[in-house]
Amino acid sequence: MADELNATYITLGGHVEINKYRYVYFFIMLLVYILIICSNSAIVYLIYVHQNLHEPMYIFIAALLINSLLYSTNIYPKLLIDFLSEKQIISYSACLFQFQIFYSLASSEFLLLSAMAYDRYVSICKPLQYHTIMRKTTVSILLLFAWLVPACHVAVLTILSAETTLCDSTLKGIFCNNSIYKLQCVTSRVITIHGVVSLIDLSILPMLFIIFTYTKIFIVTYRSCREVRKKAAETCLPHLMVLISFSILSAYDISIARVESNFPKTARLIMTLQMILYHSLFNPLIYGLKMKEISKHLKRLFCPDKFI
Repeated sequence: MADELNATYITLGGHVEINKYRYVYFFIMLLVYILIICSNSAIVYLIYVHQNLHEPMYIFIAALLINSLLYSTNIYPKLLIDFLSEKQIISYSACLFQFQIFYSLASSEFLLLSAMAYDRYVSICKPLQYHTIMRKTTVSILLLFAWLVPACHVAVLTILSAETTLCDSTLKGIFCNNSIYKLQCVTSRVITIHGVVSLIDLSILPMLFIIFTYTKIFIVTYRSCREVRKKAAETCLPHLMVLISFSILSAYDISIARVESNFPKTARLIMTLQMILYHSLFNPLIYGLKMKEISKHLKRLFCPDKFI
C-alpha cells in the first residue's frame, strides 16, 4: 500500500470538466501562448536591433520579457498536452523540475524589478553619476545576480522535496507549484524554514528595496520641475504597475498551499489561470504602450507606411 501511495507519477487533479471542454481549453490557451510569445519577442527584438534602446533601462525590460517567455514555456506546452490527454499525469521528477523553474523565474522577476528600480533611482536622483554607476559591468552583474541567486535558493527546496516520502499522488492544481507540499507525508521543518528564508530574501526584501527607491524618487521629483516629474512618471509608472500585479498573483500562489481542501475547485482553477495568463501578457502591453521609445518603434514596425 505504501508503495502505491509513494507513486512515481502524479495526477494533476485541478482541471474542471476537461473531458467536456478539452478542445475549448486547448485552443484558448494555445492562442494565449502564441500571443505571449509574439508580444514579448517583438519588444525584445526591437530592443536588440535599435541602438538607442541599448541602455540599462531597456536591457532590464528585455530581461524581464525574456523571463516571462521562459516562465510561460515552463507551463504552457505541458498544459496543452494535458488538455488533449486522457490522463493528466506527470512524473514526480518532472514535477520537481517544473517547480524549480517556476519559482526560480518568479523570484527572478522581483530581483529584476529591483534592478530596474535601482536604475531609475540613479537616473533621477543621481543623474550626474548615472553613467559612472550604471556601466555595462554593473548591468551584467545585476542580471546574473537576478537569475542565479533564485535558482540556487529554489534548488535547495527542490532537492529537499525530492528526498521526502509522498502520501498522496493527486495534486490539486494544473501544474506543479507549492501544492506539492500537500502530497508529502510530513512537512519537513527544514523545508519550512528554508521556504520562509527564501520568501524573505527573494520577495519581501526586494519589495522593500523597491518601495524605498521609489519613495526617494517621488521625494526628489516632487521638489523638481514639471519636466522631471513627467519623465519619472513615464519610466516609473509601468514598473510599479507590473510590480503590483505580480505581487498580488504571487501572494495567491504563496497562500495556495495553506488553503483548505474544501476551497472550490473552479475558483482555484480560475485563480491559477490568472497567474499564468495575465502577467506574461501584461508586461509587453504595459511596456509597449507606456514606454515612449518602445511604443514609437512598435508603431514603425507594424505601421511602416505612416513613417515613410
